[in-house]
Amino acid sequence: MTTPALLRLRERLPEAHIAMLTPERLEDLWRRHPAVDQTIGVAPAESLLSVSRRLSTGRFDRAVVLPNSPRAALEVWLARIPQRIGYARPWRNWFLTQLVEPRPGAVPMRKRSVAEIKQIVRSPTDTTHNSQLTTHSFSAHQIHEYLHLVAAGFDANPEPVPPRLFVQPDELEAARNKFGLADLTNPLFGMSPGAEYGPAKRWPVERFIAAAREIQNRTHCLWLILGGRGDAGIARQIESVLRPPSSALRNLAGRTSLRELCALLKLCRVLLTNDTGTMHVAAALATPVVALFGSTSPELTGPGLPGDPSHSLLNSGAPCSPCFLRQCPIDFRCMTRISVERVVATVLETFNR
Repeated sequence: MTTPALLRLRERLPEAHIAMLTPERLEDLWRRHPAVDQTIGVAPAESLLSVSRRLSTGRFDRAVVLPNSPRAALEVWLARIPQRIGYARPWRNWFLTQLVEPRPGAVPMRKRSVAEIKQIVRSPTDTTHNSQLTTHSFSAHQIHEYLHLVAAGFDANPEPVPPRLFVQPDELEAARNKFGLADLTNPLFGMSPGAEYGPAKRWPVERFIAAAREIQNRTHCLWLILGGRGDAGIARQIESVLRPPSSALRNLAGRTSLRELCALLKLCRVLLTNDTGTMHVAAALATPVVALFGSTSPELTGPGLPGDPSHSLLNSGAPCSPCFLRQCPIDFRCMTRISVERVVATVLETFNR
């Protein structure tokens, strides 16, 4: 979701050397990206002082602090980068040289309390049924937070462009060869059934199984189960129940590098997914996404450019959603009211466009 801001920054400063400070495990996302000249990977246990010392050797002129955390601002302050631009937030304003106030139209992601959720669902206005297709509220989306920051700090164009990541033809060919897809004639469909944040973001596994079986019967697709190591357990559960022939499903969750995951997502005709990082990567690679939202908000963090008709975002319309909780404190209606039939129909519609 930061890529539109970075693309606008590159547009504004075409000759600048732009470095991206990023968690080490995500560093490969930025390989061959036209907005980034250099990546600086941060290991999970790396200390604040170590990061700052490495930043100081780069002799950077300006830093745009995308995260809202105190540590992110303190790192660039300790690195003595002369200009430090970021949103005004408690406990960190002193470390920044340019404080950017919240933009008009910003919508906070506030967690609901359990008491609030129970009060909401007791209301007689809870008349939702089945699942409904939702659309983005264009001005609320998180990509505008980053665009506003680079516009304020660098006079960059604040108008959104689609999030974009890039894979090259040689990477696609290598993925086809490594995972036995080179001679395949069946369409490739991706499935991302996990979600690191917690179970409240996960459509029930048995529904993924039922939807995958019906879609495969009707399209003769090859399903690729994709995700990180944390998704491997759910992926094995799906694989064990379906027990497919090799032409129907490949379980690759936790078995790919990040660049291989990008290549496989690029090869897919559609990705069926929860609200996950894999969802965002697929959309940034221009792969159509069918995304299922429960505890989170498609208006705030949906895939791709808000309103992009190539993606379909499903939620149940439950009045307690979005709650932004990791676990549902009631009956998980935000996800269980998204039916298998609706998901199957949406995937098929997306595939046939």
